[in-house]
Amino acid sequence: MEKKVRGLRHLMVTVFLSGMGNFIVIPGITDVTMFALCPATDECSLAIYLSAFQQAMIGVGTVLMIPLIGNLSDEYGRKALLTLPMTLSIIPLAVLACSRTTNYYYAYYAVRTLTAMVSEGSINCLSLSYLADNISDSERASAFGILSGVSSGAFVCATLAARFLSTASTFQVATFVSTLALVYMRIFLEESRPDQVDSMIQPMLKEGEDIIQKDGNAPGKMPVFKKIPSLGDVICLLKSSPSFSQAAVAAFFASLAEGGMISSSMYYLKARFHFNKNQFADLMLIDGIASTISQLFLMPRLVSSIGDRRLLSVGLLVTCVNAILYGVAWSAWVPYAATTLSIMMVFAPPSLRSIASKQFGPGEQGKGQGCISAVSSLANIIAPLIFSPLTALFLSEEAPFQFPGFSIMCIAITLMIAFIQSLRMGSHVSADTDKNNSNSIQV
Repeated sequence: MEKKVRGLRHLMVTVFLSGMGNFIVIPGITDVTMFALCPATDECSLAIYLSAFQQAMIGVGTVLMIPLIGNLSDEYGRKALLTLPMTLSIIPLAVLACSRTTNYYYAYYAVRTLTAMVSEGSINCLSLSYLADNISDSERASAFGILSGVSSGAFVCATLAARFLSTASTFQVATFVSTLALVYMRIFLEESRPDQVDSMIQPMLKEGEDIIQKDGNAPGKMPVFKKIPSLGDVICLLKSSPSFSQAAVAAFFASLAEGGMISSSMYYLKARFHFNKNQFADLMLIDGIASTISQLFLMPRLVSSIGDRRLLSVGLLVTCVNAILYGVAWSAWVPYAATTLSIMMVFAPPSLRSIASKQFGPGEQGKGQGCISAVSSLANIIAPLIFSPLTALFLSEEAPFQFPGFSIMCIAITLMIAFIQSLRMGSHVSADTDKNNSNSIQV
């Protein structure tokens, strides 16, 4: 497997550069937003609500666009479709590279809202599909973990750079690195065409072989998506496999919690402990280092011994503990301590993607990853609508009771639901795996 992953080094470099270009602006974007909207304050309801609205609108766009992009990549290739989101992601960075005044911020806000509808999540979806095209089922969880480790490495490097760069330089460097990622990808990354592996004879889901095959007859064909999959297509896909539908439910609640943390945690820490760009960068640095070490060295060894389903459950449970510690934080050092749990929190996303990926044939990875990404995007629409108003309310003087971290505790409850769902997923995954091993069909 290591040889196969090394053969995909150009994909890894592309993911690293693209991730670094996007991650480097994260520590400073809260300060930029507060300076543009509510200068000289640590609390700003307008900033919270605008960020929530943007996140929801991006979620609406990605729910529609990611399944389409994933579906088209099955036909036209991963590299061709990667070009679009990587190009669009450069534009909003270039706007703030020029200036961070209020007018430029609103221009950035509008441009990012539109471009992220296509680019948000698409690069990750297409990268996972590219990897799945070239890695066997049994090695996929480890490969996904390594890809996530590369992304975490980009996060560490980006956070280190942001820690020492000025705000103006940060956006200029982000624009340059994102452009470099696009150029590198176009020059060096080879095209991956799933149809070259005879995908036309593959069923849409592996379980479809067992569902449709009767009395020893050859299985019928599952319905094929149109180029633009409808909501009915996605629902049909979810109903076709108990394992995949269970994975989608777990993905929904995990992404709902993740979206809640994205929309709430920085504003909570700024209001509660007066964190600024440097403190956010320190937290992200701890998170990135722990995640990189875990995904590159720890996860590949654990997945072979305990399996991706158990790793998913461990990751979700530890993430729930992390949210609880954030919610009840009584001192500024508590978020730092909680962030070290990232060494196990990062098990969840690649394990979930691996479980979903194993339900699909080699020519259907774009559809499968696109569907999971769409479910996650749907959760990201709902998350800010729930958690941002809660955060704004409990950080204000009008809170019904004194509990600044109440919204974070609600996120912890959401993660507990995802954890319970991951435990229920086990029987389906095991049963489906046994079926696929015993009822394979020779074409």
